[in-house]
Parts: sequence; structure tokens; C-alpha cells
Amino acid sequence: HGPYQPHEPGYGLDQPGYSPYEDEIPDPQARMLAIKNAKACLLKTSTKSGLNLYDHLANILTKILDEQPTNTVDIIENISKDVKWAQFRKKLDTLRDEHLIPPTFEAAEKYKALFIKEGGEEEHEELDEEMPSLPNVMETAFYFEQAGIGLSKDESYYILLALKNLINVQPIQTCRFWGKILGLEMNYIIAEVELREGEEEEEETGEEGEETVAEEQKEMGEGEEEEEQKEKEPEPPKSTYKPPPEIPKEANGTGTNKYVYFVCNEPGKPWVKLPPVTPAQIVCARQIKKFFTGRLDAPVVSFPPFPGNEANYLRAQIARISAGTHVSPTGFYQFPEDEEEEEGADTYEENPEFEPLPVAEMVESLATWTHHVKGILKQGRCVWINPQKSEENDEDDEEEEEEEEEQQQEERGQPLLTLISEDEGMKDIPAWTAQASTNLIPEYSVAILQSNRWPGAYAFASGRKFENIYFGWGHKYNPEGHTPALPPPAEAEFPSEPGITEAVDPTVEEEIAFKAAQEEALAEAEEEEEEEGDDD
Repeated sequence: HGPYQPHEPGYGLDQPGYSPYEDEIPDPQARMLAIKNAKACLLKTSTKSGLNLYDHLANILTKILDEQPTNTVDIIENISKDVKWAQFRKKLDTLRDEHLIPPTFEAAEKYKALFIKEGGEEEHEELDEEMPSLPNVMETAFYFEQAGIGLSKDESYYILLALKNLINVQPIQTCRFWGKILGLEMNYIIAEVELREGEEEEEETGEEGEETVAEEQKEMGEGEEEEEQKEKEPEPPKSTYKPPPEIPKEANGTGTNKYVYFVCNEPGKPWVKLPPVTPAQIVCARQIKKFFTGRLDAPVVSFPPFPGNEANYLRAQIARISAGTHVSPTGFYQFPEDEEEEEGADTYEENPEFEPLPVAEMVESLATWTHHVKGILKQGRCVWINPQKSEENDEDDEEEEEEEEEQQQEERGQPLLTLISEDEGMKDIPAWTAQASTNLIPEYSVAILQSNRWPGAYAFASGRKFENIYFGWGHKYNPEGHTPALPPPAEAEFPSEPGITEAVDPTVEEEIAFKAAQEEALAEAEEEEEEEGDDD
């Protein structure tokens, strides 16, 4: 290289009289100048990456000293690359940085529609007089919170606003927050409502009209197809099998369809009305166990096949949970004095002379709670019906005797306002568990009732106030685990008889001999005919 020049970083280190092994430096100023020149060279910024060698070497040494890898000299190149990648910055192709929406802002936009009032204040004041009373979801959440049950305060308030919007849109007479059913993709928030009297009749007539139109169109199409088949081909043999009669669903406002249910995935999203439930859907829902997806139009793939989509399955589970878990303090409801108690009666009224029981007594004895929703029979209805009565058919005396036998097998469930102490348990597990919300301050505790048959169903009672709610997956507890139903056994083969037994195919030689025998027989027959003609 030769001697260093004054402008080079190493200038002064090769001066005569200097040795790196000597403690004293002849000229300290020259050495400091050389060090400054060397550092200035290392601090030169690259025109490509914007980095300098001094900081890069410092970061490499820091990384090596922190991690202390083995064989550092062999992986120094990789360490250098890792340090460069760690300092990578996204290139901005615009003058402004990209705007990142914080999650709090997204949540606020989602629930923004719940806080917007439509119309003027005067109009709302007039509507409030005619509107039904809004359920106090916050008060219910407060009581359940004493036992650690329920949703967050924010979500409870959003549900309250969503129920208020539902009342403003739909012709509702009574409204109640039923609960929340969890799903794999989305959840269901459920509102239990009772429509006004005129609206239920209009819905029934509309549904019946649609069914009759669909049946007429189906019959017309079948008639046209039958005529076309008659013209083209002869009629095949008709089957004599008669399917079992379809059990009709209960009318709106009675039994399993006493209430109407609206659901939404989140507060602020539109409410969707669930269709009425049919006995066939309830019977099938008892035999399957499916998780909800959160999409009402999702198909329910199961065996036995479910007659409907997820909206129908959700409605069937709501009916089953309501029939088994909706309870109230004993004596809070009573049957009307004018009407006598009937088997199919599901009407009751509030008892004005009801005196609330102390919490300690409601926790100790299950006889202080009653069912105020009728149970569902095996038939899938709350009130048993003979489906053969509705069919018009002329049958023999034997069939009439069979009908009488079936009529004797009428199902009878527990009457309304039955004590929950009569509910059957599951092996060693009782059907219900009652406890106080706190044992430290018993005078301010609340009685909490939990269903073990339907995990997630709760009820509370405090004085004259009580409420039922459900938070869960919508599945019934089974101590033995769910066992899917097996497919039916394969049908037996048709009985083999000598007249219908399949014969073995003949060989070629046998076919030739058979044809020759037929020809000989024909020839003999012709000769006999000719001889008879000659004799005549």
C-alpha cells in the first residue's frame, strides 16, 4: 500500500518511532486524528440501503454478544443478513401513511345504528304510549351477575337497544330476552315475543294459503305427468303402501307455537323471524345432536334426516329448552277461576295474593318451583291428537278396531304448573340444582336454580321478581354420551320359488338342438294339416 497520505484514515499510524507494542505514543494528536478519520469512513451512508457500516458492525457485535452462538466465525455472514432484515422498513409509495382502523372504532361503527333515533322526539312520545313494555335486560343481568352468570354489561345494553328497535318495527304485544345460543361461526341472540291478536291470524291464513297453492300446483304437475305417461307407456303397478299420516303442527299461540321467536347474530344486525315448529322436527331433533353454525340457511346433515334447515332446528331446540327449563316460584301463577283446568289448557294468570318465599326455603326445597310451560309429548306436540281422525276414509271393521286401540294409547304429559321436584333425574345426577348467590350476606342473596338436564339454563328469584335465561350450545345433557341412530337393516331378498327361480343360460349346442326340435315339430304339424286336407 505504501505510506498513508494525510487524507487517508490510517495516516499517522506508520510514522517512524511508533510501535503498537509500546505504551507511549509519540504524537497523541496524530492518533486521535487517525481514529476520527477511520470512524468517519465507517459512518458513510449507503446510497442503496441508507445504512452505514459503523452501525451495522455495532448491531452485529451486539447480536453476537447477546446470543453468543457457537462457531460465530462460520455464520458471521448469516448474522449480517439477519441484522439487515431486522432493519427493513416498508417503502411508502404515497405521501401519507396507510390509515389503520383501530378495533375500538370498528366496534363503535358496528353498534352505531343502535344509538340512532328515527323521527322526531314528539313522534316517539306518542308511540311510547302504545308500545309494549320493554324488558329490563339490565336488571335481569344484575341479578344473574350475583351468581356469575350472564353477559358483559356492554353486550347486555346493546341487546336492550336491539330489543327496542325490534319493538319499534314489529307488531309486538309482549317481548322478553330468551337467551343466547352459541355457534361455531356466529352466535344467536333470541327474543321471545307475543304478537298482537290480528297479526297471528293473518300469518296463519298466509301460511295455509301458501301451502294450499303449493299442493294444488304439485297436484296439477303430477296430473299432467300421469297423462303424458299414459299416452306413452302403459301404467306400472301401483304400490299399496300407505305412509303414516302426518301429525299437524299446533296453531300459533298454543302449545309449542305459543310464542314467536326472532333471532340475530349480533346486536345491531337485522332480526329474523323463525318459522313455526312442527312435531316431525321436534321428534327428529331428539334423535340428533348438531352444533349450530350461526347461519340460518345452513343445511342440517344428519341421520335420521332432519326435515328443514338450521332455522327449523334452532326453533325445535328453543321449544324443547323452553318446555323443560322455564320455571317460576310456586304460587306466582294460577289457573283462571272462570275456566276449569283441562289437560290441554296452557292459560294461566298472575296470582295477586302471591306471597314471596324466603330465599333459604327456595334453595332447600325444589317444591317451591313449578313449570309454567307445558311439556312436549313423544308425539312432538303439547296436546295429543289422533291423526287418523282428520282423514276421511271408509275402512273395514278390523281397521276401526285398530283405531280404537290406538285411541286408547293416548299420550298424557304432566299438567301445567307441576312442581319441578317431580322431574326425573339422570342416574345419580338430579334434574335441578338450587343454591344461593352468596352465603356471606344471606339477607341480600338471590335464589339461583340451575338445570342439569339442559346445561346453560338458569332461573333466579328474589321477592316477586324472577326470570329464566339460557346461555349455552343448545344441547341436552346425556350421561352416556350421544349415540347416533343406526340405519335400518337391509331388506330381505325376494323369496325364491320354482316358478321364479333364475335358470342357467343354455349353451350354443343346446340352443341349436332346441331350434332343430322346434323346426321338426313345425314340419310335422304342416304335414298333418296337408294330409287332413287331402282326405277332405
